[in-house]
Amino acid sequence: MTPKTCSECGAARAPDQRYCLKCGARLGSLPAAIAAQIGRVKKFATGRMPVVKAPAPGKAEAPASKKKGWPYERSDFMPSPRAAAAAVIGMLALGVALGSATNEIAQSAGLTSILLEESAPPEEEPVADATPEPEVEAAAEESAPVAATPSVIPEEVPLVEEPLPEAEPEAPPIKEELPTGLPEVKHVFLIMLGEGGYEETFGEASTSEYLSKELPAQGELLPNYFAVTKGVLANQIALLSGQGPTPETQAGCPNYTDVAPGAESEEGQVEGNGCIYPATTKTLPGQMAEKELTWRAYVDEESSAEGERPPGCYVNPRNPFAYFHSVTDKEECGEVDAGLAQLAKDLTLKPEKFPALAYISPDPALAEETLKTVIPNIEESFAYKDGGLIVITSVQARQEGESPDTSACCITPDYPNLEEPESEEPVTGPVRKTGGGGQVGALLISPFIEAGTSSETYFNHYSLLVSLEELFGLERIGYAAEPALAGFDETIFNAGS
Repeated sequence: MTPKTCSECGAARAPDQRYCLKCGARLGSLPAAIAAQIGRVKKFATGRMPVVKAPAPGKAEAPASKKKGWPYERSDFMPSPRAAAAAVIGMLALGVALGSATNEIAQSAGLTSILLEESAPPEEEPVADATPEPEVEAAAEESAPVAATPSVIPEEVPLVEEPLPEAEPEAPPIKEELPTGLPEVKHVFLIMLGEGGYEETFGEASTSEYLSKELPAQGELLPNYFAVTKGVLANQIALLSGQGPTPETQAGCPNYTDVAPGAESEEGQVEGNGCIYPATTKTLPGQMAEKELTWRAYVDEESSAEGERPPGCYVNPRNPFAYFHSVTDKEECGEVDAGLAQLAKDLTLKPEKFPALAYISPDPALAEETLKTVIPNIEESFAYKDGGLIVITSVQARQEGESPDTSACCITPDYPNLEEPESEEPVTGPVRKTGGGGQVGALLISPFIEAGTSSETYFNHYSLLVSLEELFGLERIGYAAEPALAGFDETIFNAGS
């Protein structure tokens, strides 16, 4: 028998030898099943070998020894996940097949070789763009080993705060100013003396040095101040309501009866005759009550009026509050219509407890002695020091005697409830000879007024009502609503001017 040799190196071999002992080559053909299996694997893998992506920038290349025998050209593209899976399955199958074929013990024992059936590759989902997604590239780069580099902590970049736009400066709060520049008077002490003209009260003919010298040195004298009609009661009603007189009020109300018929004219005047005005008549006390301002009357307790006396209210021609139903019909009438003795007690109260308007009517026979006690007590009170104003005037000049004064100034209306006055010479100045209550003068004392001063401006009782309404922020009523009528202004409140 001719000895067999290795087809690769020519070395002698035994007939049943499977591999060359010299070069290790396979002697003879593979079993048919193994050869078929390997062919199928090669066919499957052809054209599907995974493409290896080029190393990322900055990555060291593999040594030349590891490049040797590398049969595939590097590419910049990554294999698709499905192609990579198919290649891995094929390689596993090839390894199993080779292991089975080289196991002589298994072949000689006649064991059946393990065959793997090829499963159809899963359908690939359509790819919108062949270019790898940025996320995939980033993942691949992160998975690749990189050379360790010292960490560099970037310097903290200071934050540059943009300047905020400058806010517009807030406008200072607008303080609500009183009309005609009036100061913030909170408490008015209105002292009503009896009958007396300017000269006998404050002037050269005065017998009271206290009224003509001492008190004027503390405040401002208004010599051209006039009463508005005849009658003590009629002038006080005019001062508190702007209402003109009736024959009854001029006479001091001998009969305590209502004004009848009591209808109101277009000018706001109650028409008729009588003493007590309807509850609908607008008054200064009513205005103050609506604005939650308090008032109180301090009148000597002496009654000279005839007729029925209303409960709680003191009926006297020197107490005008008792002649308005808007006052007498209320239960608290007695509380606000107090006697003069109550004033000394109230002056000890805190400012917020003292009334905004204190109407003071002393007995005319004791007026000077009363004022010498009352005025210092007022000036020492908390209420006066908290924006106080003292007003001293007479209800009217003397209407009888040797030289009665019936003059009037400012506005001189023809009162609808009186007979038409006799015609007289045309008026050329602010003073009219008749139709009023005469020149009575007035004295104002206040921290808002410069002491020892005087004003030649013309005023009357309606002017005083206007001033009180403006000081307390009230509307004008009655004859005080006359547009031509002026109240006290900054020329009167002259402290610091």
